[in-house]
Amino acid sequence: MSTESVKDRVIIFDTTLRDGEQSPGASMNVAQKLQVALALRDLGVDVIELGFPVASQGDFEAVTTVAERIEGPILCALARANREDIDRTWEALRSAARRRLHVFIATSPLHREYKLKMNQQEVVRRAVEAIGYARERFEDVQFSAEDAARTEPEFLAEVAERAIEAGATTINIPDTVGYTVPSQYSSLIAYLRRHVRGIERVVLSVHCHNDLGLAVANSLAAVAEGARQVECTINGIGERAGNCALEEVVMALRTRHDFFGVRTAVRTERLYPTSRLLSNVTGLQVQRNKAVVGQNAFAHEAGIHQHGMLMHPGTYEIMRPEDVGFSGSHLVLGKHSGRHVLRQRMKDLGYQLDATQLDKLFEEFKRLADRKKEVFDADLEVLIQGYINPGESSSWKLETLSCVSGVGTVPTASVCLEHTDGRKLRDAACGDGPVDAVFKAIERITGQQVRLCSYQVTSVTDGEDAQGHVSLEVETGLQRFQGRGVNTDIITASAQAFLDALNRAARITVPASVSKPVIPSISASA
Repeated sequence: MSTESVKDRVIIFDTTLRDGEQSPGASMNVAQKLQVALALRDLGVDVIELGFPVASQGDFEAVTTVAERIEGPILCALARANREDIDRTWEALRSAARRRLHVFIATSPLHREYKLKMNQQEVVRRAVEAIGYARERFEDVQFSAEDAARTEPEFLAEVAERAIEAGATTINIPDTVGYTVPSQYSSLIAYLRRHVRGIERVVLSVHCHNDLGLAVANSLAAVAEGARQVECTINGIGERAGNCALEEVVMALRTRHDFFGVRTAVRTERLYPTSRLLSNVTGLQVQRNKAVVGQNAFAHEAGIHQHGMLMHPGTYEIMRPEDVGFSGSHLVLGKHSGRHVLRQRMKDLGYQLDATQLDKLFEEFKRLADRKKEVFDADLEVLIQGYINPGESSSWKLETLSCVSGVGTVPTASVCLEHTDGRKLRDAACGDGPVDAVFKAIERITGQQVRLCSYQVTSVTDGEDAQGHVSLEVETGLQRFQGRGVNTDIITASAQAFLDALNRAARITVPASVSKPVIPSISASA
């Protein structure tokens, strides 16, 4: 894309599959990453950052697989400023029709002294050499000055200018630790636009973290000062408090076009389905009052608000629900519905299923429809979990469960689990309550001992036949894992959620203490 064409256009650079996946508990396998990448393509993002190929063999394979399957957006991957990383990234992206290398090095005094052990001249030299080497294979090279927001403006301008001279086509100015405030960040962008020679030839990008809750505000302030690429993630997931939320920045630019005067290519009606898909894949729940895509984003309970809405929707809504993918009506699904309507509804929700996945889902759908009068979208979204990533290894499935509990009775649970290798194991345990007894029985069978960190029960839909949704988090060693389960029986849903978390934990074959030193700067990158 020429710089001329982006004067009134903001490029949306989605890093859900890279920086977003670094959010604790949000790791995805290849099948899940492919589903999210397909959704991002349909959403209309300009650039998809697929991962960090040198981080692990699994990340390399995920980037390679998705790069082979996705067409349309620019496909990007991250590399540190060294030849090994750049070579590995080239191997992972070489099959992509449109590819970009994202190379970074830290520039702030804190990082230079304590992490890199380099002075300013050494940082500049490393950046220039890496960009020059990258341009031998990539026409599109993005350079990021990690922790740019805490870098001396004069030195940051020097690094950016030298990066442009070396061949970088995009210059990214990250607020890596979410430290700046909007006025400070916009001033930095304005400073760079005034003092960096050649900056008009490249795209100026921003990447903001949400440690102070200012990621979206800082990104918008930068756009107002001339930045024309925003790096963001669906639902704002990412390191620590997360990244700039894609849905929020996109709808802010659309809703306040009168102020910003720029546009994006995002198909905003796909925002809500994409948000729900990611939540389902990662197990990370979207808070009810989340802007744009939260359950309460277009809900009104106060009498004054309801009266205003009856008179005119614009009294209390600055966006139409339909513009972000919400619908005022639901397609009613029940026990008489067939595969065709189910396939279409899942497609509307953002899922692309093959025949085998659809057949499995249809069986579960029919079983649920026999217990419920109506099956709603939320019911379908929890049913799909497990069918978008078939063939997982080291996984257990709940076969049978029975509990005894009551006043004056010691709660006990009897559980039978089936392993993917065909084994069926049974055990029983006592606990402080029926759920505790079930969890202890499952731990005895699987041999996995974990600490329960959080446990929450919510209703998926309304009515007496509503399904109960259990979300929990367990800790094993230094890592935490999310688990979800849904059933009309809360005890069964709890068992499913606990197993989901244990299965996620079992799939992590390399301990964090072994893998992290390989990529010492990944947690703070960009």
